[in-house]
Amino acid sequence: MISVNEFKTGLTIEVEGGLYTVLDFQHVKPGKGAAFVRSKLKNLRNGNVVEKTFRAGENVVRAHVENRGVQYLYNSGNEYTFMDNETYDQFELTKAQLEWEVNFLTENMTVNITSYQGDILGINLPNSVDLKVVEAEPGIKGSTATGATKSAKLETGFSVQVPLFINEGDVLTIDTREGKYVSRA
Repeated sequence: MISVNEFKTGLTIEVEGGLYTVLDFQHVKPGKGAAFVRSKLKNLRNGNVVEKTFRAGENVVRAHVENRGVQYLYNSGNEYTFMDNETYDQFELTKAQLEWEVNFLTENMTVNITSYQGDILGINLPNSVDLKVVEAEPGIKGSTATGATKSAKLETGFSVQVPLFINEGDVLTIDTREGKYVSRA
């Protein structure tokens, strides 16, 4: 158990049977009435963000979430197969569980998996990955004064806006949090 007065950003808690991580919190002490803690919580099972108010001094259950390294092996249809780096056990996640992450997964890539009591909640990608351009529109000469961009399709099928000088076959560093071009690798 942990008091809501000890909230920190990133703390994982159990509230009303749900598993949440604390995104933001604020201690409020009104002139009249009891103090309380206003918080913004993200549900780790479905990704929904909710606002919840707790009385000052109220206790909640602290959840211990496990992170461990796994390797992405391959996909077959909507199933993505991973292997635990320590036990070599293989398991599958569906495309629905990896909505955003599938845009950046390449074979043999190492990622961290988040689990709670044996339940897999999702994967955590590195902040940036290097991906090869498989399709790029030709750059239009002379339109570089405005910082023009064009669309490029990466080896994973994800499309990203890149500067005009990027060509097919180039390897790019892509920010996985926002899905944006960072630099040439």
